[in-house]
Amino acid sequence: MNNVLHCVYYAGESFYEVKTEADSNDIAEHPHDDKPRPYVCMVCDKRFTAKQRLNHHKISHTAEKLYSCTQCGKCFARRFYLSKHMNVHSSRYKCTECGKCFPEKQALNTHQRIHSGSGEKPFECYVCSKRYTTKGALKTHELVHTGEKLYSCPQCGKRFVNQYYLGTHINIHTSKYKCPECGKCFHTNRAFNNHKITHTGEKLYSCTECGKRFPNKSYLRAHVISHSSKYKCTECGKCFNMNRALIVHRQRHLGEKLFECTVCSKRFTDFRDLSQHSRIHSGEKPYKCHLCSKAFSQSGSLNIHMRVHTGDKPYKCSLCNIGFTQSGNLQKHNHYVHSNSKPCECPYCGKRFKSKYDLECHVRIHTGAKPYSCRHCSDRFTSLNKLKLHLLKSHNEGTWFTCNICQKKFSNSSNLKLHIRRHEGVKPYVCCECSMSFCTAGELQGHLLVHSDVKHFCCGSCGKYFKCKISVKPHFKKCCDKLGFNIPLL
Repeated sequence: MNNVLHCVYYAGESFYEVKTEADSNDIAEHPHDDKPRPYVCMVCDKRFTAKQRLNHHKISHTAEKLYSCTQCGKCFARRFYLSKHMNVHSSRYKCTECGKCFPEKQALNTHQRIHSGSGEKPFECYVCSKRYTTKGALKTHELVHTGEKLYSCPQCGKRFVNQYYLGTHINIHTSKYKCPECGKCFHTNRAFNNHKITHTGEKLYSCTECGKRFPNKSYLRAHVISHSSKYKCTECGKCFNMNRALIVHRQRHLGEKLFECTVCSKRFTDFRDLSQHSRIHSGEKPYKCHLCSKAFSQSGSLNIHMRVHTGDKPYKCSLCNIGFTQSGNLQKHNHYVHSNSKPCECPYCGKRFKSKYDLECHVRIHTGAKPYSCRHCSDRFTSLNKLKLHLLKSHNEGTWFTCNICQKKFSNSSNLKLHIRRHEGVKPYVCCECSMSFCTAGELQGHLLVHSDVKHFCCGSCGKYFKCKISVKPHFKKCCDKLGFNIPLL
């Protein structure tokens, strides 16, 4: 028989109710130990072995956080917690491997298991036998099997696996940590301070090995470990700041995909990848832009989207100073515009291309493949852009992009942007040889042939070579006219 006791405590200006109950479930909910936990928090259902522990816990729900850290501004409900936190800044409990600081010795000892060569993991999951260095990590993992998210946000309904994640999430709605520059809200003061640096562009922390600079200490610490090569992948040479990250990375090389989607059976190496994928089926888009209400399935996508409103382009090309909203776009720009590497070769004619996608499009010239079919008629096309143009012209399906200067229409936004650039006279692509500027990367590439001695294009009639393709066509027509062939100039 269960014994239930309801108690009422007075905390500040409000009363706080707690219930204690002792039954067989106290042990069943904690299979990794045999301690009875009869004291239950009425707010979050967390269980405790002693009444004193419950009393300490309930402060997290009721008490104001009156004690603030003079170093970072973080607030605490009790002076004792603040004293422990100050150890982080004093480096009293500092990891000798990665430099991370902790508030108490026990937390440091637990952390050092990550770096330990013995790989000590005393906590085992009773479902799949996977092992962890801390009890908290095990509890978080167990939710993978149950799928439980008991804590929901009263503002937006988003659910969380524990109260801490819910508490930090609620700060977004209260605008406690809101950026005055772009209006973005943050969970914690630390995240807010890190974000503010993105507007100033300051990178105060530099690596003593290579000189690379970082906006905060945590990024620098993670980078420094890459020089030690302690956690280095033997397959690709990539370095990591902890053994766990290296293990997950190795699974990608081995092809191990332990997490399976219950809807489409697609498998993933990392549980976070599965979580993001699941939103494709559910249609969940929890990350909303506060300026235009556009929603996204991933927080990273929202961060990138916000740059549309702020105009922020933090990734600058070191050669031509063009800015980009994403690092991937900068890498593509460097590859297409400033690199001469063409690793992809056509098996039919030997022509080389900078990307696999360009090669696939080219190969269709030889094979005649037209993989894109119109759903309204029998027409087929070699590229998606040609299909979109066909749908617009023939079936009035889709949206035209109209120039607000001359009213010319385009089938996609990138062509419209290029067209407007010509109206405005913007020429961001500059030749490094003669300082001539161009509207597009393609025009710059064509111009660079003027400075080169390489002649790729050959007349099929007389064998003469030319630097530019455009020069071959009129020359070939002259050769044909001399031979008496009437060839139209295409």
